[in-house]
Amino acid sequence: MAEFSYEVTQRIAVLSTNAKGWERQLNMVSWNERDPKFDIRDWSPDGTKMSKGITLSAEEMAILKGVLEDLEL
Repeated sequence: MAEFSYEVTQRIAVLSTNAKGWERQLNMVSWNERDPKFDIRDWSPDGTKMSKGITLSAEEMAILKGVLEDLEL
């Protein structure tokens, strides 16, 4: 697997926590020293391991925000 680097530049919110203590978080993450993007994924309790997740640009997050505002939850 190819090596990569990341830096969590801003922790925005914890969306949930599972029974093993892993947290689903919304963060701003810089991948491979690029501009930070919105990132949603699960993180281990000590923050050293991560699950697969989704990374969104500001434009994609704006579209998602609009879609969510229109949903009846």
